[in-house]
Amino acid sequence: MAIYEYECEACKYYFEELQTFEDAPLSKCPKCGGHVHRLISPGAGLIFKGTGFYITDYARKGKTNEADAEKTSTSPKDQNNKTKSPKESSKEKSSKPDKDT
Repeated sequence: MAIYEYECEACKYYFEELQTFEDAPLSKCPKCGGHVHRLISPGAGLIFKGTGFYITDYARKGKTNEADAEKTSTSPKDQNNKTKSPKESSKEKSSKPDKDT
């Protein structure tokens, strides 16, 4: 269903009519019976109602978004104060090239 705007050519009466897309355009003015033509209008546009809509509301499952990543990430101070497990410290040593060679 759509709301169409019409204007009478004889009396300049302006009115709107709710019609389906299959309906034929109106041809007679409801006031004077004169010929009417349908006006071209930009439409109502997009209307959002409610408290708000965010891109994170529709995130795909299995993927993290930036807002979640910021919440779960730790500050650089906290990362430096973490104690490393023996496996992590041995990985760092083995990945560094020797200065002797």
